[in-house]
Amino acid sequence: MARHRPRPLTIAPSADEGLALRYYPVKSADGTVLQAWTNDVEGPTVLLCNGLGTNPYAWPSLLDPGCGVRVVSWNHRGTGGSERPTDRDRVGIDAFAEDALAVMDDAGIDACVLMGWSMGVNTMFEVAVRHPERVTGLYAVGGVPGDTFASMGAPLRIPRPLRKPLTVNLTRVAMTVGRAVTPWSSQLAIGPRALHLLTHSGFMAPVADEGLSRRAVREFLTTPVEWYMHLAYHSSQHARVSLRRISVPTSFLAGRTDVLASAHDMRTAAERIPGATYRLLRATHFLPMERPSEVHAELLALLARIPDSPRTQDGTVS
Repeated sequence: MARHRPRPLTIAPSADEGLALRYYPVKSADGTVLQAWTNDVEGPTVLLCNGLGTNPYAWPSLLDPGCGVRVVSWNHRGTGGSERPTDRDRVGIDAFAEDALAVMDDAGIDACVLMGWSMGVNTMFEVAVRHPERVTGLYAVGGVPGDTFASMGAPLRIPRPLRKPLTVNLTRVAMTVGRAVTPWSSQLAIGPRALHLLTHSGFMAPVADEGLSRRAVREFLTTPVEWYMHLAYHSSQHARVSLRRISVPTSFLAGRTDVLASAHDMRTAAERIPGATYRLLRATHFLPMERPSEVHAELLALLARIPDSPRTQDGTVS
């Protein structure tokens, strides 16, 4: 299914007992060293373009050694152990697409299914349009193919013309005050009570694995607020991607009460891609944490639609 040339990796496995997770470094095209990660599971290969500033702990279904899918991914520039670029403005979807290709090249992956969450959906569609030969399928979880900030706030009934100006200006304000907020946010204790409040706030719903979800939130909060908002501001400049050339099997999975990616916009995007599937769940933006079984099932369903890749004489995938 995915064409790859396996190569040995020298970084020690994660200390997280029972989790399929290993970190290793990858150098991107501009020299920025990324913290890449993989679950090292036997199965078809999927490149995960993660949500902005998020981490592997948000994906309990993919860290299960029995998930049947080999996942390769990375942490965004300046987050989770990845370096900040020398030029601090070399961030945003164009840079993230370059990072995606660097991770694929380092793992010896010629082509595979791309899976995106949130802003990672922008990244995967950008790769698909620029390098269609590297993509065999697309799986969008809680995200739209570009111009994400214009999609935010739909369940809050914010008029569409106001969405992007409002969210971009809020991001600018957060960048300005972020340095003062970071010492407080980075010290927040994310225990059972804090997670309960978060998952009953309306922004996030109850999660399937509370332990991993607390870990995911704690890791997310290690990124300085001002840097995260810097990444978000540059990502907001990514325009809507044309879907006319998308011809690979594609799936969309949306949350009914997602305030960061409009379920309506995901549905209309699916309608513009021949053969694409669309499914709506009772969930928020955090589908990988709230509905991991369904997220995993939809991924397996998409993989089943991917034509088998040519095989070499020894029977391995070429």
